[in-house]
Amino acid sequence: MAIQHAPIETPPRAPSPVHKFGTLAVHAGSEHDPVTGAVIEPISLSTTFAQSAVGQPVGEHEYVRSSNPNRWNFERCIAALERAKYALAFSSGSATTATILQSLAAGSHVVSVSDVYGGTHRYFTKVASAHGVQVSFTPSIELDIEGLITAETKLIWIETPSNPTLSLVDIRAVADIAHRSGIMVVVDNTFLSPYIQNPLSHGADIVVHSVTKYINGHSDVLMGVAAFNSDSLFDRLKFLQNAIGAVPSPFDCWLAHRGVKTLHLRAREASQNGQMVAQALEESPHVVAVNYPGLASHRQRKIALKQHRDGLGGGMLSFRIKGGKESAERFCQATQIFTLAESLGGVESLVEVPASMTHMGIPREQREAAGVFDDLVRLSCGVEDGADLVGDVRQALERVMVLPKITNGLVRANGVGDGHGHV
Repeated sequence: MAIQHAPIETPPRAPSPVHKFGTLAVHAGSEHDPVTGAVIEPISLSTTFAQSAVGQPVGEHEYVRSSNPNRWNFERCIAALERAKYALAFSSGSATTATILQSLAAGSHVVSVSDVYGGTHRYFTKVASAHGVQVSFTPSIELDIEGLITAETKLIWIETPSNPTLSLVDIRAVADIAHRSGIMVVVDNTFLSPYIQNPLSHGADIVVHSVTKYINGHSDVLMGVAAFNSDSLFDRLKFLQNAIGAVPSPFDCWLAHRGVKTLHLRAREASQNGQMVAQALEESPHVVAVNYPGLASHRQRKIALKQHRDGLGGGMLSFRIKGGKESAERFCQATQIFTLAESLGGVESLVEVPASMTHMGIPREQREAAGVFDDLVRLSCGVEDGADLVGDVRQALERVMVLPKITNGLVRANGVGDGHGHV
């Protein structure tokens, strides 16, 4: 039996945009400079802004931590793309998470999906508790949410798709239960970007992104953002944004705003490439299982069809390789186009082993309960030619799984050994 709180209503959505996504990505927050006519906004590096009289700024800004022209323009763009009334930018995705959790009173309780980004798990378990916020994890939030809600529960945290097993959550189903109990829902939308999924349209109260990933898209900016519709939430989070001061630089905002102008193009191409690579992996005899929401075999494919634009699967996928941890690590070293590195969502394709890299800080039992085994490989498909990415994955699997057997067989056939059947 769920604990009964006063119900809350989903805040009214922002007005429907006049233009479609690609047009908004290019033009939202990007008015021509009124003085020079420049079609690309200048970078405002000033840390302070002149006042015509005491307490009367010449323009809309006083001090860079509080606001800045480049940050405002970027925030307006993201609000438009997420169909939100407000957006606030932060110095990183982790800073965005921390600010939202900091907005909760001491003694608050949070329910989170188990399969979350390792940095989010680290903050929930190592930092949030220090200011009196406790977090409960569940691998099946739609089934468990009512039983996990307590009188202190204030927030439900969702990643969909989750990192790194690409599990999906029905946002509307969770939001309906949470709102009946007076609880807000936050969705980390990093893996899909605003192009493929808009969580606020499915009942979420806040959507967050690591801008470092798909929104910026070029692996050269560290940044985060949150978007929402609530006026009271804006007042609270805007206060913390300024008070804590974990804000991005004007130059990073300018770079991220430039990057988002091609988001729709990059997200489509990455999704197409992800689909091709996932299908090739699913056909391989060297693969145990593939996690990709674009595949018909994905156990939550119906949710993808409901929540994702055109049912797209995105550019992220993971798979379990035969041969365990050793094979997973060798695969990452055998790829030629996929670069062995952490992060995701850039124009270049990346590969990693979450259990040994991005999620190694999570205890083994908790990792494996969420499906993050030592043999799990995570791929971020970039915007290279899809056929080349498929070829790279296939040759890497052959080098890891087939070549050693052929080489070993040749050595044995030549009679080379130690006399005891060992080579």
